[in-house]
Amino acid sequence: MSVTTDRRTFPEPAPSALLLLGRGIDLASERGVECVGDLPAASDPDLVERARAARAALGTRAFVLGHHYQRDEVIDFADVTGDSFKLAREAAARPDAEFIIFCGVHFMAESADILTSEHQKVILPDLAAGCSMADMAAIDQVEDAWDVLADAGIADDTIPVTYMNSTAAIKAFTGRHGGTICTSSNAHVALRWAFDQVGGIEGTGKVLFMPDQHLGRNTAVLQLGLSLDDCVVFDPRKPGGGLTTEQLRDARMILWRGHCSVHGRFSERNVTDIRAAVPDVTVLVHPECKHEVVTAADMVGSTEYIIKALDAAEPGSSWAIGTELNLVRRIAAAHPDKNVHYLDSTVCFCSTMNRIDLPHLVWAMESLLAGRTVNQIVVDADVAHWARVALDQMLALPGY
Repeated sequence: MSVTTDRRTFPEPAPSALLLLGRGIDLASERGVECVGDLPAASDPDLVERARAARAALGTRAFVLGHHYQRDEVIDFADVTGDSFKLAREAAARPDAEFIIFCGVHFMAESADILTSEHQKVILPDLAAGCSMADMAAIDQVEDAWDVLADAGIADDTIPVTYMNSTAAIKAFTGRHGGTICTSSNAHVALRWAFDQVGGIEGTGKVLFMPDQHLGRNTAVLQLGLSLDDCVVFDPRKPGGGLTTEQLRDARMILWRGHCSVHGRFSERNVTDIRAAVPDVTVLVHPECKHEVVTAADMVGSTEYIIKALDAAEPGSSWAIGTELNLVRRIAAAHPDKNVHYLDSTVCFCSTMNRIDLPHLVWAMESLLAGRTVNQIVVDADVAHWARVALDQMLALPGY
C-alpha cells in the first residue's frame, strides 16, 4: 500500500513502524507546550490545486527550497530538500532564478540572501518562522560577552566558532573576529582549525562556541578529546556570564547557553525505555541532543547522516531516531522494510518550521505572480560582508 500525493508516491510505513510514537503530554518540557501528537490538518484540495498552478506559472523564475523538517505538504512542492547550508548553497547555484522561496526558518533565508546574487530575491513564506536556538544569541549579548572575555584578558586567545543555526549578525561578528562557521557535519573540523589558530588542542587557547552548547560540548569531548571540565557555559543573562575570571581563564571551550528546543527534549530515559521495549534497536540521534543522550545512543550524526544511515540499513532492522518528527515520519514512510521509532515519549514538531504551511506558500507564490514581492529577506550589506567572510572560512576548511 502507498500514500499518493499530487506529485509523488510514498510507501506506507511498515505496520510496526512508529509503534511507540508517543501521544502523551509533557508540560514540563523545555518549551512548556502541549504536544497533541498529530500532524496539522491536511490542506484543502483546492489549495493544493492553486499551489500546483502557481508553481507551474512561476516556472524557472522561482526556485523552491524545503528543509528536512518541513511539513509533507510543503516538501511536495520543493525543488530541492536538505539541511540549512546545503539549501543555501543550492540557491547560490541557481543564479538564473529570480526568486528563491525558502521553506525553512529566518536564519536559513538570511544565509541564502548572503550567498546569492544581488538581483535575486529571497522569500520566506512566513516571517514568524524563526529559530529558538538562533534567538538565544542576540548580537548585543554576544558583543557584551566579548567584552567580558577582554576584561578577563583572554579575548586575544579566543576564536569564535558559530553554528550555522545563528543570525546573520552573529555570523558577521564571527567574521570580524577571525572565526568560522560550522555545520553539525563539520563541527569537529571547524573546532580543530580554531584551536590551531591559538596554539592547538594541547595549548591554552580557547573557543567561544555559539549558540548551541550541546553541539559544542559533544564535539569537543567526543571528537577532539577534551574533557567536560574543559567546558564552561556562558549564560548571557547573568553578570559575567555567570562565570568567574578564573573559570574563563581555565576553560578551553566557552559554550553559549543555547539549545535546540526539539533536540533538547530527548532524554537518557528515552534511550533506556526504547531499549527495553525494542530488542536490538539502534539508537541514532542528532548531535544537538544533550551529552548524556548522545553518549547513551549507538550512533550520532546530522540530518543528512541520519537519512543516509537509514538508506543503508538492513531490512528488518529496528531504529529509534532522535530528531525532528516530520523527518522521522518521512524516513519511516520511505523505509517500510525497517522498524522506525521516534525516540521521544511525547510528540512535538518544530513549531517554527511548521509555520511554513501550504496557505503561506500559495500566498507567497501567487503574490509573486501578481507582481508583489512579499516577505523578502534582505541582509544589511556590511553584515552580509562579514558573515560571508566567516562562511568563506568554513568553505576553506578541509572537506569543503
